[in-house]
Amino acid sequence: MKDLGFSPADILLPQEGIDMERWAVVACDQYTSQKEYWEEADRIVGDAPSTLRMILPECYLEESGKEERIKDVEKSMKSYLETGVFRTFPDSYILVKRDTETGTRYGLVGKLDLEEYDYSADSVSLIRATEGTILSRIPPRKEIRKNALLELPHIMVLISDSRRSVIEPLAARRETLRKVYDSPLMLGGGQITGYLVESEQDKDAIRNALSGIHATLDPKNPLLFAMGDGNHSLASAKSCWEDIKKGLSEKEQENHPARFALVEIENIFDPGLQFEPIHRAFFSISLTAFEEILSHHAGNIIKKEAKSLDDGIRTINNTPRSFLLAYEGRCYTYSLEGTAREMPAWTIQGVIDEMLEEKKGEVDYIHGTDTVIALAGKSAIGIILPDISKETFFQSILRDKAFPRKTFSIGHANEKRYYVEARMIQRT
Repeated sequence: MKDLGFSPADILLPQEGIDMERWAVVACDQYTSQKEYWEEADRIVGDAPSTLRMILPECYLEESGKEERIKDVEKSMKSYLETGVFRTFPDSYILVKRDTETGTRYGLVGKLDLEEYDYSADSVSLIRATEGTILSRIPPRKEIRKNALLELPHIMVLISDSRRSVIEPLAARRETLRKVYDSPLMLGGGQITGYLVESEQDKDAIRNALSGIHATLDPKNPLLFAMGDGNHSLASAKSCWEDIKKGLSEKEQENHPARFALVEIENIFDPGLQFEPIHRAFFSISLTAFEEILSHHAGNIIKKEAKSLDDGIRTINNTPRSFLLAYEGRCYTYSLEGTAREMPAWTIQGVIDEMLEEKKGEVDYIHGTDTVIALAGKSAIGIILPDISKETFFQSILRDKAFPRKTFSIGHANEKRYYVEARMIQRT
């Protein structure tokens, strides 16, 4: 499986009898502006064994005392390993069933080969980023990983499996698999159930299905795995591995645990996987100044007032190179010609870069059209971007490379991945 970049792992799960609702907490990069969420999670967990004690919520990443928090994470990992908190499932996958307010989705936990991952903007690797990687975000995350005994993944990776050949056959007969956890998730996270995938027959079926997808790819640009969530965590794992491998022989590198990263892969065509565009709001800039900067990034701009918000959204979802602008109670569609790339988010990113460089305004990234419209009613300029198409998602990456940062989100914050599984990343 190594040539496909995804393989079974020696997966650690908490012992039976441990309270899974207090064990599992949401991805550390969620609720970064809502510290009260993490304070409530801490209250719920109390003294119980929990993944909360083995992660550093990113709302604390820029605060003083970060070094002590990282040391506490390392101590918790060591303590949990020494006191028998974990049980091990060698050379296995976990089929994950996740029920949220959006619906039910399925994923498969295994390990990715970091040798097959390249997060650079012009990458043509088997595993790659879908949004621009901000290099300055890697060092603080490396500090957390570099001395850690374990990794706990909140990384979600997408495959484009229109035939539903990899995960769905397992999901269809999940009741024949051994159930290894089944629990509600704290603070509105829904329900999560895990099934052990350990038979050679099942592992062969996964390998064959992935090989079938791989065989259809362009050998010069073979995108098999596209990052959904957690790219900076995977980039940090890659950077740590690049440091470690310098001191290893080729033979030692082959199966070193740090060469791999535990992730959950999901099929982009899973109906329970909801994509949402992330919109923009511009502040402290006039509409005239915005349009002047926009004209620097498009050969021609066709502006029309929309009859309504819904009408405008329908228009941009059916018109290439277009976005919706809300301002002072009105909505306008902007159709662009002569742009460097087809996706309008790239053109808007060009506007953002120029605006910030010239100190002509400010920008924020917004989830939900209602919030954009509310801000636009307070003298902000609201930019609503078109929906992200599952059918063209992979083709867009192949054509335009990674999207601009904060182009899309997979579900709401409480639908992000919760930490459950773990894996050793240091040799003992």
